[in-house]
Amino acid sequence: MSSSNLSSMIKINTPRDFNFEECLVFLDRSNQELLHRIKDGYLYKLIKVDQELILLKISYKIDALNVEFPLGDPSKNARKLAAEFIVDWFDLEQDLADFYEMALYDNILNQIASKYRGLRIIGIPDLFEALTWAILGQQINLKFAYTLKKRFVERFGEGLMFEGETYWLYPSFDRIAEIDIEHLRELQFTVRKAEYVIGVAKAMSKGELKKENLLKKQDYLPIHNYLTNMRGIGAWTADYVMMKCLHQRSAFPITDVGLHNAIKFQLGLEGKPTINEIKEMALNWTGWEAYAVFYLWRSLYD
Repeated sequence: MSSSNLSSMIKINTPRDFNFEECLVFLDRSNQELLHRIKDGYLYKLIKVDQELILLKISYKIDALNVEFPLGDPSKNARKLAAEFIVDWFDLEQDLADFYEMALYDNILNQIASKYRGLRIIGIPDLFEALTWAILGQQINLKFAYTLKKRFVERFGEGLMFEGETYWLYPSFDRIAEIDIEHLRELQFTVRKAEYVIGVAKAMSKGELKKENLLKKQDYLPIHNYLTNMRGIGAWTADYVMMKCLHQRSAFPITDVGLHNAIKFQLGLEGKPTINEIKEMALNWTGWEAYAVFYLWRSLYD
C-alpha cells in the first residue's frame, strides 16, 4: 500500500475492492461512539504517535484516502506511523478477490458480498482496546456496551478540544493497570468485568501480553490458545480480537448472537441455527470466516 505526501496531507492508495461509504456505514452504527466522528463526509480520528496527539481528517477521492492534519503538520515519522495506522484500521493490505470468488457460490454470502462489496473489516489496531471492548460486550446488548465504553473513555481516556468538539483517545493500559476495581464499579462494570479489564491492563503493563508477540505466532491455534489462557478471555473474545486486531482471516466467533440472527434472516429460518449447523454451513468459508462474519454483521443494520 503506497502513500504520498502533499504538504500537510498524505494520500494512501486503496485497493480495487474498497468502498469508503460502506466503511463509514459501519463506523456510524452507534450515536454513542466517541472514538471517531463522521462530519460532512469526513472521518475524524484522534491517535497518539510518539507521545504526540494527532487528529486525522480522512476523506476519499479517486482510489485514495486523503488524510489531513487539522492540528498542524506532524513530524515525518509521525506521518508515516499515521499512514500505517490507517492501513491497519481499514485492513487495506488484504486482497479480497478470493473471498468474493468464494462468496459467489455460497448461498448465504452471495447476495450480501455483492451488495456490500468493498467493505473492509474495520479493525481495532490497539490490542488493549480490542481486548477490553470485547470484554465489555460480553453477555450484554450492544447499546449498553457502548454506554460502558463511553463512561470508560470519558473517565480514563485522553481528550482534545478542536473547533468546539472533544476528540478522545481510548484509555491506555498503563493508566488502567493503576486503578482499583471500585473505580470501574462506579461506571456500572460488574465485578468480573472490572477484574478482567484491570487484569489485561496489568498483563500488558508487565509486558506479558504484546500485539507484536501474538502476530509472530501467525497461526490461528497458537494465538487462540495463548489468549484463552488469560482470565476473562473466552473463545468468543479471542476470536473477536483475532479478527479485529490481528487480521486473522480464520477467526470465527461462532457463538456470536448477531451472527446467528444474520444467518437466520438470510436463510429465512424460523429459529436460530445450531452451532453444528453453522459449522456445516461454514465449510465453504474456510480461510475467510472473519470476513463472512463481518459481512453477516453488516446485513443486520440495513
